[in-house]
Amino acid sequence: MPRLPLRTTTAALLAAVFVCGCGFSERRHVSYETEEFDSTTTHTRSYAATEGQTCEAARRALLSQGYMVTAANQELVTGRKSFQPAAEVHVEVEFRVVCARDGSGSRSTIAFASALQDRYGVKKVNNSASLGVGAIGSLSLPFSSSDDAMVKVASETLTDDRFYDRFFALIERYLPASIEEVPPAQARPVAPAHPPVEVPLPLQAVPLSPTRG
Repeated sequence: MPRLPLRTTTAALLAAVFVCGCGFSERRHVSYETEEFDSTTTHTRSYAATEGQTCEAARRALLSQGYMVTAANQELVTGRKSFQPAAEVHVEVEFRVVCARDGSGSRSTIAFASALQDRYGVKKVNNSASLGVGAIGSLSLPFSSSDDAMVKVASETLTDDRFYDRFFALIERYLPASIEEVPPAQARPVAPAHPPVEVPLPLQAVPLSPTRG
C-alpha cells in the first residue's frame, strides 16, 4: 500500500483539527452564556404598597395599553398583545408580573416583570387536488391550491431597559395616592368577672328637738 507524502498527511491533520475546532467553538457560543446575573433593576421595581395593590396597578397598566389580561390575582398578572410589524409577520408579546413582599415585616412590594416575544411568519402550503376513480384509483389533477399558515419562527425574552422603565412608571400612576396604615389595636379595659356589690350606708339617727310647751 503506497504511503502518502508527509506534507499531504500533515495538511490533512491540520484541516481535521481546524474543522473540529470550529465545530467545538460554535457549540460553546450559546445565547445564555451572556447571563451574568449582576443586575437587579432591569426587571424589578419596589413600591410602597401591598402585593394586591401592586398587582392591581399592573393589571390596569396592561389594560390601558391594549393587553388582554389572561390571569390576575394578588400575586400574579399575565397579559398578551398582538402586533403586525410587516405584511407577513405576526408578533405576540406575553407580559408576566409577579408581586412579592420585600422582606419579612416590610410594607413595600417588589414587582418582577418579564415579557416574552413570539414571532410568526406566513408559510404557504400547496394542496394538489385529486379525483377518485373506482377501478383505477385516484388521479391527480393538474391544478393545485395553496393555504397560508402562521408558523413560529423565533421566541425571545425582551431585555430592553427602557421598555421596562416605561411599564414600571405606568404602574406607579395606578397605585393609590396614599397607603393607609392600619393602626394597632388599642387595649381595652377588662371588665371584672363579677360587678361590685353596693352596700347601703347605715342610717344615722337624727335627734329630735324638744317640743316647747
